[in-house]
Amino acid sequence: MRKFLLIALGFVAAAGVGGALFWTHPSPPQSVGAAPVATPLPDNLPLPPEMPRLADGADYDRCLSLLRDDPDEAMRFAQAWDATGGGEGARHCIALALLGLGEPDRAAERLERLGAASRAGSLARAAVFGQASQAWMMAGDANRAFAAVTIALTLAPQDVELLVDRSVVLASMQRYRESIEDLDSALALEPERAEAWVLRAAALRHLERVDQAFVAVERALVLAPDNAEALLERGILRQLRGDASGARNDWQRAIQLAPDSMAADLAAQNIQLNELGPQRR
Repeated sequence: MRKFLLIALGFVAAAGVGGALFWTHPSPPQSVGAAPVATPLPDNLPLPPEMPRLADGADYDRCLSLLRDDPDEAMRFAQAWDATGGGEGARHCIALALLGLGEPDRAAERLERLGAASRAGSLARAAVFGQASQAWMMAGDANRAFAAVTIALTLAPQDVELLVDRSVVLASMQRYRESIEDLDSALALEPERAEAWVLRAAALRHLERVDQAFVAVERALVLAPDNAEALLERGILRQLRGDASGARNDWQRAIQLAPDSMAADLAAQNIQLNELGPQRR
């Protein structure tokens, strides 16, 4: 899975390997959660999957390995490699190193240029445009993120990761119906993807379709009973349905399962807000 961002852009979490995407709570008067937090840099950079990749060889593997722990050294290595003919592999590593160095806008621009000019196959190029989209989200530019991920989907129209990515971008733009359309397409291809069910529940909640949202999050929890993000979302929905006790139980369970996660932080804030009472929310 290519997820790597921790984005507070209107989402309750839907986590995957290497990172997560977050949907916050609905706006007042329905709010039962905390305001969005600032976007942190990723704990893990968006390394390319085993296949497809833009390059092969020891230098590419070495550069990608350095990204995990030392983006400064990865940048030095990639620049030296590029100067001696490293080609697309070196340029890819430079772009990813820029993410680790806190320059997502520059990284996104480089990834877009690389995806457009690459001689790699369509799947590899789609992955690069997908990374560019995520970098634009880190830079706070949802419009450019949408454009990049849409190009990626023209190259790989049945890529479930990209469909989920675009659903997140659309929801960050409050285009929830279109977000659901992408999630429905993803779930048609991969119906047991719990992450997509959680995101679908959050989008439906934003459209005030609470009962349908509850069905979606219940489906997520059938697939992944210990998914903290699904428990966070079900707690929100239970609160909206007037089940304060059930909501608290879900949030406490989310904290227990993933105490160091963003889902746990939001769950704890929700519990605190409920303890203050309706007049203080």
